[in-house]
Amino acid sequence: MLKLGLIGKGISRSQSARLHVLLGRMCGIDVTYDYLDSEKIADFDLIGQLTACAKDGYAGVNVTHPYKTAARKLIQRRKRLPEALGAVNTVVFREDGWRGDNTDYVGFMRGYRGQFGDQAPGTVLQMGAGGVGLAVAFGLHGLGADRILIHDKDADRGHELVATLKAGGANVAFIAEADLSDAIRNADGLINCTPVGMNQYPGSPIDAALLGGQKWAFDAVYTPVETAFLHSAQKAGLSVMTGFELFFFQGIEAFEVFSGTQIDGDAARVEYFNAYPEALTG
Repeated sequence: MLKLGLIGKGISRSQSARLHVLLGRMCGIDVTYDYLDSEKIADFDLIGQLTACAKDGYAGVNVTHPYKTAARKLIQRRKRLPEALGAVNTVVFREDGWRGDNTDYVGFMRGYRGQFGDQAPGTVLQMGAGGVGLAVAFGLHGLGADRILIHDKDADRGHELVATLKAGGANVAFIAEADLSDAIRNADGLINCTPVGMNQYPGSPIDAALLGGQKWAFDAVYTPVETAFLHSAQKAGLSVMTGFELFFFQGIEAFEVFSGTQIDGDAARVEYFNAYPEALTG
């Protein structure tokens, strides 16, 4: 039995449990996956919850909003996690201590390569500097992006991400609102790491009139999979990558860390869509 869970706030709509249970079934492993929602736990405390999970026999847990940064400060990183990447979304409990990883980071790179092959990211404009934005931006750096341009309505948060990326060696700059339209038009790639486009936040973070001439687009939103942003990008001739790819590959990466197994991504995709065909559209 592999006991897993997810720690976060307002996580009732997460699809992580069904993905991890399915991956376990593919490997012949019985998996349980619990949602540990801080909104439903009295006097919630992250270190206390992690300690309780370790004592209760969990092999590991995923950590999501708003606790990824706090988890990074508590947990020794794994070797593949960039030193400057200040967020952890996967915690493994070992006898010799807890280990942290960020599978959003490696999952984004794996999804990008699967979708776009060896195509270089080029100059990329990213909307959003929150937790997933942090991981995706480091993924862009790992993929060899020429330049990363960050915009966030919270300028302080945007500048903080820029400083973090610079500390990691990236060529990066913050884009103010006044310069945003030109940056979008001149970019090779466009990324949405804001909640805009989710079922509860409909719309697109980028005006469709600015699309055309760029090469590719990615939307971290995966509920729905077919977002207004990606629909407009595809209509304008861009190649697109959906948020499902990030969800899927970060989940596979996390399961591999938890279980010590290797997952055939193509086989897992077939199994998942056979079991949950609605995931194709969100």
